[in-house]
Amino acid sequence: MQSHSNKVNPVKEKSFAFALEVVRLCQELKQRHEYVLSNQLLRAGTSIGANVEEALAGQSRRDFVSKMAIASKEARETRYWLNILIHSNLLEADLTPYLASVDELVRLLTAIVKSTKK
Repeated sequence: MQSHSNKVNPVKEKSFAFALEVVRLCQELKQRHEYVLSNQLLRAGTSIGANVEEALAGQSRRDFVSKMAIASKEARETRYWLNILIHSNLLEADLTPYLASVDELVRLLTAIVKSTKK
């Protein structure tokens, strides 16, 4: 039997995996001497999972909702920076999978916040 802390949490898993992808993408950006966008994307993209972690350790339902809402906002900001990267053509890489992942996180986090508030 698994303990509560070892339970698989889809949003936790997805946000962590996404953060790793963002780290790799930002390393590529920094190799191209693109530091400003890289730092913005790195901060927002890794903050999603960090806020999910905090939410899961929340002191109360209200604390949980607050942290998940922040994670959702960070996911939306990450989507913004990815769109800037796509439309600026700074990378030849296909960033569509990143957008798909962050859109999924936005949907998941928004649903969690809405259902928990009820």
